[in-house]
Amino acid sequence: MSTGKEQLDEDDDFVAVDADDDIQPPVETAKTNLSKRRTIDNMLEERRLQRRLADYDFDL
Repeated sequence: MSTGKEQLDEDDDFVAVDADDDIQPPVETAKTNLSKRRTIDNMLEERRLQRRLADYDFDL
């Protein structure tokens, strides 16, 4: 815990950056979200098929 009496070192190499320079469109986020959604849909479809197969009466 800090007592507030100790001297903190200041970083003199800090360079301020304009916020407008770092703005980039979130293109990759949309692709990864779509990929995650497809993965979830595939898992849910597999579960549905497994339930239908478990409910199927093999003694016809």
